[in-house]
Parts: sequence; C-alpha cells; structure tokens
Amino acid sequence: MRFFQFLVLLLLVTLPIASVLAQDVSSAPLTADEVNAADLQTIPAQVLPPPAVDEETGSDAAVPPPAVPDPAIVKLQILLDRAGASPGVIDGFDGDNVRKAVWAVEIMRGLPADGLIDAELIAALDTKEPVVGTYTITGEDAAAIGAPIPEDYAEKAQRDFLGYASVVELLAERFHMDEDLLTALNPGAQFVAGEAVAVAAYGPDMTGKVARLEADKSARQLRAYDAEDRLIAAYPATIGSEDNPSPSGTHLVAAVAPMPNYTYNPDINFQQGENDQKLIIPPGPNGPVGSMWIDLTEPTFGIHGTPDPEKIDKTASHGCVRLTNWDAEELSKMVEPGVPVVFLD
Repeated sequence: MRFFQFLVLLLLVTLPIASVLAQDVSSAPLTADEVNAADLQTIPAQVLPPPAVDEETGSDAAVPPPAVPDPAIVKLQILLDRAGASPGVIDGFDGDNVRKAVWAVEIMRGLPADGLIDAELIAALDTKEPVVGTYTITGEDAAAIGAPIPEDYAEKAQRDFLGYASVVELLAERFHMDEDLLTALNPGAQFVAGEAVAVAAYGPDMTGKVARLEADKSARQLRAYDAEDRLIAAYPATIGSEDNPSPSGTHLVAAVAPMPNYTYNPDINFQQGENDQKLIIPPGPNGPVGSMWIDLTEPTFGIHGTPDPEKIDKTASHGCVRLTNWDAEELSKMVEPGVPVVFLD
C-alpha cells in the first residue's frame, strides 16, 4: 500500500504549478454565489500531464495560467482545507498543492488513493454548507496594521514587530486566502472597519494528538499521524533545497514557540543581501519564520511559518520545513515535545 501511495505522489509532484505571484485578477471579480454554487464535476478528474520542457533552456516551458480563478477550484480548496488536507493558499487555481490534498483526503476517508477528483471524492466532501461567507472588519483589525515590511534583514532588525501591512493581507491570512482572490471576491471594497466582506469559510482548525510526522521531500508534503497510524492532517511544505538540504533520518520535536524572533547568523545558515553580522529579527507573521516555530532536536532546524504563503512548495527553504502560518499554527496545537519527525528522501 505504501509503495502504491508513493507512486501516486511521484505522479502528483509532476503537476504544473499554476503560480499567480505576479498575476492581477482584480479586474475579474467573482461572487460568493458563484463559488457556493460551483460544480466540482467541472474540474478535470485526471492528474494533469507534466509541462513541456524548453529544449534550449532545459526549464519548464511557460504555460499561461487561467485568466481568472476557477470558482470550482476555490470551492474544492476550501472543502479540502475543512477536511484536514491543506491545499496551501486558497487561490482558485489548480495545481500540485490541490492534487496532493486530494490524495491526502482519499487516504483519510478510506477511498482509493489515486489522486482523482471523481464522484467518490466529491461525495466524501461536505458540499452542503456554503464555502464563502461574510466577515465584518473590526476596529481592532484596522488598528493592527503597520508600516510596509522591508526586505533587508538589518532593516527588519530595527523593528519591534513584523505585523501585517494592510487589512487585505491580514484577512487573506486569517481566512487562508490569496490576496488577489480576496480582492476579486470583493470588487470595490475599501477594507475599512465596519465593512462586510466575502471570505473563505474554511471551518475550524483540526484537532487531535499527533504521534508521528513525516516530512516527505519528494512529495513536498508534511503528514501528521495519530497513535493508531491514521493520517489526520496533511500540509504542502517547502522542505530544504539543494544548497541547504533538510536533515535525513528521524528527529524529535523539542519545543513549540509561537511568535518567535529569529536569529540570523550568516556563519551558520545563509547570507541575506550584504548582511554579514548576526542579527535578531523581531517576531511577527511577516518575520522570516512567520508566526510559529516548532523546534527540532537537530540543531538550527525546525518546522515553521512564512511571510509568503503563496510561495509554499514553489521556492526552496534554508533546510527547514516551511508551512503557511495557519498550517504551522494548527499543527502546533496537535504536537508536543518528543513527537518524532521522519524525513523521507
């Protein structure tokens, strides 16, 4: 069974990544009704083929992404998130993170682990409740916004806290959404206190007690199992890089630290820009390790959040296991010191 699941994951990681990092969808609004009424059967069932390779550069040939988010994909992503299989940032675009979450839900629900969006999977997801709801922005939300976050670590070190730079960023992270999707669902919104806006109704965090974690480098996924070896949560993850590989073997959770500061030491880890001195970067969701640090017994390594949730499983990390802030926070409530973390090559 494990071998079959591994083969499925190898197929899944060849999916083209539908990146929207530089895409502007503000001119193509969606409505909550469109998303709530979307038919999941319109989503292609089969795993998508790998992208063509440019013979001159050897890199993946550019495939233009869809012009606008797909309401059915938005709905599917929210339902997967509710089920404990995180698709990463909810953005309305199909891709690797969505299909890995599909595979995880199939395992959780006892379905054939084939990664297909088919009638069995759709029936297993609760499609009755609306997936987009309404949230009224509070005065506390508006008051929490600070100045834009600098890129340079020395400038970051001058701050007291690395919080959110806009209400859009705050709400997008709170409701597990891409900022572009949030603005597309709310055309003309000013995002000020007292205003009601449409947001992803992803549901409450998963609960349970994690007995074992698997950090799968090939699948780029972190999986959580309970004492009965049942998969109870799965998260897309950025796990190391060629220059800064993650550890191998089994290590233990050493501690859980919410809102951590970050010690930048170019002599141990990496050099950022021209900063060649040790720096203490203050805490905050926009800090280098986001809003949560789950320390491992392997020195300098941990499981942590990120200031850039849209980049999860799309860029390399500096050896650690990087999750979205909300996934790292959810996981932190289910683990405790001593939980083994198995790194799978």
